[in-house]
Amino acid sequence: MGILYQTGFGVFLVLLCGLGGGAAWMTGRACANTWRPLYVLFWFVFLLSLAIRFLTFALFDGTLLSVHYLVVDYVILLAFGLAGWRYTRTSQMTTQYVWLYEKTSPFSWRLKTGQTDKYAKG
Repeated sequence: MGILYQTGFGVFLVLLCGLGGGAAWMTGRACANTWRPLYVLFWFVFLLSLAIRFLTFALFDGTLLSVHYLVVDYVILLAFGLAGWRYTRTSQMTTQYVWLYEKTSPFSWRLKTGQTDKYAKG
């Protein structure tokens, strides 16, 4: 048994990282697309981690009421969710405010040169 996974590394990769990570990415994307505040994503990912913990219990004989593995699931899913949120928010900011921002990486943007907007942070 690993510190990150309880039932097996394959289950960890497929169920948590694959299925759960994809769902968390899409949840982060949906929160960014609807311009919801970031704390809403934290709540949705918590609910998703409860569902993944239940699937681990029901399908693979994992422990349902394990705070340790629930926190591990939550942290991993939150990383996927935050990445999806930030990736989508970067695309939003650089396409909707094309005159003001330019994309510096898939997860960040900056003011275009020559712009002096005191409220722009990226």
